[in-house]
Amino acid sequence: MYGEKRSREFYVLAVFFTIFVLFLYGPLSAILILSFQGPNGGLTFPLNGVSLHWFANLFERQAVGDFGGSFRRSFALGLMVMITTVVVSLLAGLAFRRKFRGASALFYLSVASLVVPSIIISLGIGVLFSQLGWQPAWYSSGFGAHLTWTLPFGVLIMFAIFNRFSPSYEEAARDLGATSWQTFIHVVLPMITPSLIGVGLFGFTLSYDEFARTLLTSGTYNTLPLEIYGMTTNVTTPVLYALGTVTTLFSFIVIGGTLGLIVYLNRRRARG
Repeated sequence: MYGEKRSREFYVLAVFFTIFVLFLYGPLSAILILSFQGPNGGLTFPLNGVSLHWFANLFERQAVGDFGGSFRRSFALGLMVMITTVVVSLLAGLAFRRKFRGASALFYLSVASLVVPSIIISLGIGVLFSQLGWQPAWYSSGFGAHLTWTLPFGVLIMFAIFNRFSPSYEEAARDLGATSWQTFIHVVLPMITPSLIGVGLFGFTLSYDEFARTLLTSGTYNTLPLEIYGMTTNVTTPVLYALGTVTTLFSFIVIGGTLGLIVYLNRRRARG
């Protein structure tokens, strides 16, 4: 009821949430505003004019930094990690639905990388490649380093999904004459597709902005987070803020598009 008095816990939570939002979106707002500096603007307030000059400058050849190349590498790496994470997590979720010898040890081994400092994993993979005489690269050593971060999350999510999944749907399909493969394709997969999309989005975003596990495994060419970090020490114009605005907007587009797809699939399944 509207006339009910709010509890003390409500106001504590409201204050905490307000502080959280300010810490989350405050810096983003500052970067967004400063990215619209005029051609003679600097890196701090107040704005010296308003223009799109630095967004145009961002896509020109820079004296330092390779925004276009680093973005393409991060995007390709994110897609590779996303696909692998979805496939492996799905297979792991299916496999662990039945008990087998060594399941507990395998589970803890698969999620152990979550408690190991990221920089240690990056250093270990980099040293291993060097000892084997292999050249570290974003598509090999970097790819493996990112999977040590995304796969445990994907596996844990799929475990939660299948723990809530009722086997009665599969039993009903088999009673109607469906094979195991047909049951998976026509019954199980459509029901867990929104969850798989979520796992894919999670894997892509974790890879797209990963810094520590990429630092010593990317090889000669930087990914976007490494490129941005390098530009913070060399670039002294608002083009850096324009880069932050563009990459943040891209992230929101990916998240929004994925959430829209999940909503569409859920509505379609409800109508069906």
